Amino acid sequence: MMSLIAAQPIYRTVNRFARRLLPLLAVVLLGGPLALLAQPSTVILVRHAEKAAVTGDDPPLSELGTVRAADLALALRASIPSAIIVSSRQRTALTAADVVRASGTTPQIVSLDGGGAVHIAAVAKAVQQASGVVLVVGHSNTIPAVIKALGGPSLPDICDATYSHLFVMTPARDGKPSTLVMSRYGAHEGPVPASCGGMIPK
Repeated sequence: MMSLIAAQPIYRTVNRFARRLLPLLAVVLLGGPLALLAQPSTVILVRHAEKAAVTGDDPPLSELGTVRAADLALALRASIPSAIIVSSRQRTALTAADVVRASGTTPQIVSLDGGGAVHIAAVAKAVQQASGVVLVVGHSNTIPAVIKALGGPSLPDICDATYSHLFVMTPARDGKPSTLVMSRYGAHEGPVPASCGGMIPK
């Protein structure tokens, strides 16, 4: 069984996010501010940051995306990942780049070859084989699917214009249900379009 907790959206600054959200996650999910670092299967999932408006299927980050990548590292400074998983698209690696530098962790690249189902299964397997805090940087259609594959709720794809969603998941253990916290980090893009359903589980 999965219980879902929707954290209060953090709209304005990363500093505000770091000040308010990380203590909340530590207390709500794991029972204390240091426990987040010690738990073996805490999974943080984000979509890649804003991509540059260039041709081709593998664009780099835009200027806004580069700023968001720095915001992600700042947001995670109290929960440095011991494992980082990205796709074979450079925008996911670039989104994780500042976290990689801060953690010294070499990211694991999971190819998109073979189709979505193959990729999702491979990401889920990589997460399950990792320990400590795990960061997954994916895509608008893969992050919800990875959450589902890890035992979470069914979520709609992330809206194409939305990049600030941040999910923190703890798998079920010791008879306790899995927990998913949904929030935002970095600059806020505005209200989520109604077509996205507000990322409400279905």
